[in-house]
Amino acid sequence: MQIYVDADACPVKDIIIAEARAAGFSVILVTSFSHFSTMEQPSGVETIYVDSGADAADYRIMKLAQSGDIIVTQDYGLASLGLAKGCLVLHHKGFTYTNENIDQLLQTRYLSAMERKSGKRTKGPKPFTQEDREKFRKLFKQVISRYI
Repeated sequence: MQIYVDADACPVKDIIIAEARAAGFSVILVTSFSHFSTMEQPSGVETIYVDSGADAADYRIMKLAQSGDIIVTQDYGLASLGLAKGCLVLHHKGFTYTNENIDQLLQTRYLSAMERKSGKRTKGPKPFTQEDREKFRKLFKQVISRYI
């Protein structure tokens, strides 16, 4: 089992790294070169850099991921592809993407994009809170405990 993180805008990388390391799992952060850092990662954490093009990180994660792996992303498209490949896919706000909820999430994303395209303003995501962080931590610990 491998843990992949769509890391460009992931606000819970620190939680993923800490909890995964505590449980003895490695983590692969996939991020664009525009987020390049010389900061050394702890042992068990690998960073893979990809081009800054749209969806480059998504494509790399899907190339590497296998059935049973964990993917953390806020991207509904990547989540849909991960589910189809048999991965367990988590959102940083502390919910699991499922075959039951992904269609509704993709439909909502599509309708919002069409509204924006027609000139209407849509609401953005709610601010990320400490409660969201704790909800994610609880879910992530529960998920990785299944693999121990």
